[in-house]
This record gives sequence, C-alpha cells and structure tokens, in this order.
Amino acid sequence: MSETVNADPAELAKFSELAHRWWDPDSEFKPLHQINPLRLEWINGLCELRGKRVLDVGCGGGILADSLARKGAQVTGIDLASKALRVAKLHALETGTTNVDYREISVEALAAEDPAGFDVVTCMEMLEHVPDPASVVKACSSLVKPGGWVFFSTIHRNAKAFMLAIVAAEYVMNMLPRGTHEYDKMIRPSELAAYCRAAELVVCGTRGLAYNPVTERYWLNADTSVNYLFATRRPA
Repeated sequence: MSETVNADPAELAKFSELAHRWWDPDSEFKPLHQINPLRLEWINGLCELRGKRVLDVGCGGGILADSLARKGAQVTGIDLASKALRVAKLHALETGTTNVDYREISVEALAAEDPAGFDVVTCMEMLEHVPDPASVVKACSSLVKPGGWVFFSTIHRNAKAFMLAIVAAEYVMNMLPRGTHEYDKMIRPSELAAYCRAAELVVCGTRGLAYNPVTERYWLNADTSVNYLFATRRPA
C-alpha cells in the first residue's frame, strides 16, 4: 500500500480485528444489520437496482453489497481492510451470491481504472473513517455514469451527535466498540454538500436515521442532526 492511499491504518486495523464477527447479527455490527433494510429500500426506491452495475465503497464484510446483489444488481464491493474482504468473499460463497465481486483497492485507484463505469455508487458509514473524505466523494462522482446515482451516509458533527453517536452508543449502551467514531472526523451536512458540489454531484434528497433505545427500532425521517444519508446524481 502506498503512502498516498486515502486510508487511516488505525481505522483499517480496528475493523480488521472485528472481521470474524461481521455477519453475527448480535455482534458489534448489529446496528449495521438493523439499518441495512432501511438504507437498501431507500436506495432501491429512488433507483431500481435490478440490472444495474453497482459499486459499494468501503464495503467491509459485505452487508450492504450482498443485499444490493440480492436486489438483482451486479455488485462490486471495495475496501482496504483485507480481513473484512475475506469474510465478505466467504459469505458470498456460503450463501451462493454469485453476482457480487470484492476487490482490495482504493476508490481513487478504481476511479482512475474504471471512470464512469457504474450506474450506482454507494458509500455508507465510511466517510467519517478516512483522512480526506472530499477525495472519496470526488472519486465516487468519477466512477458513476452521467445520470447515475451516488449515495452517502455519515454522522453530523455537533453536540447532539457527540452525545448520541459517541457517548450514548459507545460508552453508555455499548452498541458499538469504544473508539469506533472520532468526533473531529464527523462531517456536517453542509460540508458534505460542499464536497458534492465540488465533485459535480447534485444533492437530490436527504434523510435522517433515528433510533429508539427502548424498542431497539431504527427508522428514516427528516432529521439530519445525527446520522444522515444523501442521495446525489451526476448530471447527464
């Protein structure tokens, strides 16, 4: 791996250590399993996935990539965490998901290799873990075809998000391992919108992600003050 790769070795190590638990729905990745149907249906509702060529950036163990493939898309999942990718590949073999492929490559390198190669690009819960999120957004824009969709999800940087996404989720309710998120790396919606504009992506819709700790239920709403999603398009 070259020194110019847009990745934090500590972040890669963090997720690699947990790789063997990725597909355990009661593990540290339980929140991802719970929110996955919500984000999947939101994406599919905006752009029919069947028959599309889809890229999942920062795919980890393949939770979203596998479900995108089960919607009938031809999916490529990329990540730089080797152990997580091995878990994703093994899961695809075990479950017979033949229309998904996993590669260990950075999004910037793939953008140089296969520009405008995908109908849809997803980049979920990843931007807050890289040194240069604007570079990822730019690469995602380069990878999608004109008229194609690019979806992002990340966490707001404000006091409420700090209290709920870090203090409550990691230290009080132990929903996530401590240290999963760093406050300084969180991204305000205005900042992500600016990255999108600079990458020539048009923001077409936003959603917030809410959680009830009593019922342990997640849902999408209009409140982007903590976890939020962006739907963007590259002009045709």
